[in-house]
Amino acid sequence: MNCKHFFFLVALALPWSLGAQEYRLVWSDEFDYEGRPDEAKWGYEEGFVRNQELQWYQLDNAWCHGGLLAIEGRKEMKANPMYRDGSRDWRESRPNIECTSSCIKTKEKFSMLYGRVEVRARIPIGKGAWPAIWMLGDHMPWPACGEIDIMEYYRRDGIPSILANTCWQGKKGFEQNWITRVYPIEKWMSSYPEWPTEFHVWRMDWDENWIRIYLDDELLNETPLNTTFNESKEYAGVNPFRMPQYILLNLAIGGTGGLETKDDAFPLRYEVDYVRVYQKDR
Repeated sequence: MNCKHFFFLVALALPWSLGAQEYRLVWSDEFDYEGRPDEAKWGYEEGFVRNQELQWYQLDNAWCHGGLLAIEGRKEMKANPMYRDGSRDWRESRPNIECTSSCIKTKEKFSMLYGRVEVRARIPIGKGAWPAIWMLGDHMPWPACGEIDIMEYYRRDGIPSILANTCWQGKKGFEQNWITRVYPIEKWMSSYPEWPTEFHVWRMDWDENWIRIYLDDELLNETPLNTTFNESKEYAGVNPFRMPQYILLNLAIGGTGGLETKDDAFPLRYEVDYVRVYQKDR
């Protein structure tokens, strides 16, 4: 038995202490099987989805092998089945698909309210890469549903950066309030140039009062939940972070985050060792 599976079984069998509070593993995927991600745990997005991103999401770009989930961004050219001549919709105005990737999510399969999410992953940092670990509520439309970005990586103002964010609705329908923290990746690479080649642990701790996001136990962002009430007329006074959220893992390419791509960056490989969710005993 390898070390990963040993410690996983210990965590599954026993509660563990965080300060004075006990937490228990309630959901996980160790990706210790072959083939596509477990359909009992994960669904998929398909097509052009958001942020004017370049990739076409499809099933084929996500698979499990050797104890890891791999999500691969590939340079591929094929016809866009959504294309409509003259359309102003960015999804329909592109005659061709130029690259592909995957987004998997636990929507309608698993969601959580409060606890800890821990993900061990190795991210691509090639030009155009936009990997993420994030969460959304499934009870309201975005942004009223709330968004927790446990990890985003992209080139912010041309600077390769790690981001940790929370988002909820502002005064109008698509207006957003954000608490965003941006860290140039040079923060870690200046002392450890091999940082991108290693796996790292992203963590989110969430209770009735705070959301705190960590990278390798270093606090990146904290959001007080007494400030995160939606403001629009339809959802005024609703706090999306006191309602359940589901998990997404994806590798976007280009768009409003990744921006320009570079052909020699492909294929882009995003690897996830595990996703684990812990909650308090009640």
